[in-house]
Amino acid sequence: MKRNYHPEIEQKILEGANELFFGKGFKSTTMDDIAKKLGMSKKTVYQYFPGKRELLEASFDLLKTNLSIKVETILENEEMTFLMKLRSMLTAIAKDLGPINPELLADMRDQVPEVWSQLEDYIRTSAYLRFQRLIQSGIDQGLVGSHVNKSMVVLLYASAIQNLIDPKFLSQFPGEMVNSLKINPAKVYDQAISIIFEGILTPEARQEYLDQKPN
Repeated sequence: MKRNYHPEIEQKILEGANELFFGKGFKSTTMDDIAKKLGMSKKTVYQYFPGKRELLEASFDLLKTNLSIKVETILENEEMTFLMKLRSMLTAIAKDLGPINPELLADMRDQVPEVWSQLEDYIRTSAYLRFQRLIQSGIDQGLVGSHVNKSMVVLLYASAIQNLIDPKFLSQFPGEMVNSLKINPAKVYDQAISIIFEGILTPEARQEYLDQKPN
């Protein structure tokens, strides 16, 4: 336990740092910026976090923990239908990952690769496995077509997630193709997910999904 530790101060530091990281990126944010934004001394910030890298790692640990709780709560909710769980899970992921500044993600890849690797590992081992559970539930209930290859769906979903968090993902494609999208990564994710699920659901489930879809 840190000396003179106050959880509310630690939370305040995390929230303030997150706002700066998300807005300016990792490279352009300094500990002085964080202390100034919070109206506290840099010494106080250092009492809770020994450096900027540790602060970034803690902020993403919090993000991953909160997202895991949200998704697990959705999956375990017996009062929600499969389609409700599907929509809620995808919305939660887009809401938490979509606002992350692409500049921050690029900084993570280049300057703090260990934090980037932890984020990728989390998505591979946690988000994908939970998503796979949901798809299997849809198959068991006869709402996902029996012809659907569950692993293929998860791979397509993984690509949508990768586009959402990886600023270099789209760079592997021709410029004219990327430019023709003319939408941000969160919108690419949303449309990719819609295409995937309108294709794997049974006709009855697809119609229900479309009827519930916001205009």
